[in-house]
Amino acid sequence: MERGRALAAPALRTAVDRLAPPMDTVAAYHFGWIDAHGRPTEADSGKAVRPALALLSAEAAGAPAEVGVPGAVAVELVHNFSLLHDDLMDGDEQRRHRDTVWKVHGPAQAILVGDALFALAVEVILEGGTEHAARAARRLAAASRKLVDGQAQDIAFEHRERVSVAECLEMEGNKTGALLACAAGIGAVIGGADDALADALETYGHHLGLAFQAVDDLLGIWGDPATTGKLTWSDLRQRKKSLPVVAALAAEGPAAERLTALLTADAKKSAEEFEDFDEAEFATRAALIEEAGGRSWTEEEARRQHRTALAALDGLDMPGGVRDQLTALADFVVVRRK
Repeated sequence: MERGRALAAPALRTAVDRLAPPMDTVAAYHFGWIDAHGRPTEADSGKAVRPALALLSAEAAGAPAEVGVPGAVAVELVHNFSLLHDDLMDGDEQRRHRDTVWKVHGPAQAILVGDALFALAVEVILEGGTEHAARAARRLAAASRKLVDGQAQDIAFEHRERVSVAECLEMEGNKTGALLACAAGIGAVIGGADDALADALETYGHHLGLAFQAVDDLLGIWGDPATTGKLTWSDLRQRKKSLPVVAALAAEGPAAERLTALLTADAKKSAEEFEDFDEAEFATRAALIEEAGGRSWTEEEARRQHRTALAALDGLDMPGGVRDQLTALADFVVVRRK
C-alpha cells in the first residue's frame, strides 16, 4: 500500500491541480494535503487499498506496476467522489480525525468537488492513450454506476423496518465491492490482459470488498473512535442497516425480539428525536446486536469472503510475488482496526 501511495500520489496531485479554484483547494483539503487554512499538512490520506490493487493488477498481467498508475488514480478519484457525497448525505462531521469537507467548506463545495473528481477519473483513464483505455473506462463506468446504486440502497434501508441479509450483501457488493473489483482488474486491462484474467481479478476484488465492508460494519459499531476517527456507535447513530444489525434481526431469541422492537420504533422517529439519544441508548442497541449473534456472524462473514477472494486467484498465471502480495492485502483487510 505504501508503494501504491508513492507511485499514484504524484499523478493524483497533478489531476487535482486541474480543478478551478476554489475546488482545487477544497479537494486538497479533503485528501489531507492542506489544512483548513491552506497550510501543508501530513494528515492521514487513507489506506490506499485501491491504488495498491490497481498496480498489482498490472503486474499480474505481466506489465510494470507503473502501467497501472492511470487506473490507480482513476479508482482513487471515484472513491473520493463517493466519500465527499457520502459524508454530506450521512451528515458525518469527521473523517480521518478531521472535519469533513462539507463541514469546513459547505455542502455546495462538497457536491461540486465530488462531481469534479468523478469527471477527472474518466479523463485520466482515457488520456492514457493506449488501445485498452476504452476497455478500462467501460469497466470504471460500470463500477461507478453500481457504487451509486449501493449508496441509494443504503439510504433507503435506513428508513425500512426490515432488510434481509441477502439485500444487505447486495447493497454492500455494489457500494464497496464494485469499485474494489474494478481496482483489482483495471491495471490488468490497461496492461493488455484478456477478459478472463481481468474478470478473475475482479472476482477477487469483489469478495475482498465484501470482506472489507464486513469489517467496516463491525468498526462502525464497535470501533475505537481514537482509531477510526468517527463517533462512537457511528452506524447506529445513522440508523444504518449494516450486516451486524440485519444478521441480529434475522436471528431468533429474546435479544433479537427486543432489538426488533427498539429499531422499529427508531425508524419512526424524526432526526431531531434521534439526535437526543444518549450514549447508554446506543450502547444498549449494540449489546443486543452482539447478544443476538450479529457481531459473531459478521466476523465469520468477513473470513468467508476473504477465503472466497483468495480462491478466485487459484489457477491464474501470474508472478508468484504478485500472488503473495494480493494474499497479504486480503489478510490486511480482515485484521485492520480502522
